[in-house]
Amino acid sequence: MWQRGLNWAAIVLVGGFGLMWLGVVLYAADASTPWIRGAQAAFGLLLAGWAVQKATVMIRA
Repeated sequence: MWQRGLNWAAIVLVGGFGLMWLGVVLYAADASTPWIRGAQAAFGLLLAGWAVQKATVMIRA
């Protein structure tokens, strides 16, 4: 039971961090070159996608 709750906590934290990272990259990181911003945005989407995928697995189980 504890492990399931901790898994949900990890999913929420990683997903929230991924979305926050994406927001910072899109709106606050003006000084970066476009390809660096693109790579950082891709990383934020990767984290958010991971969280969605894990949440889907947790809901099905």
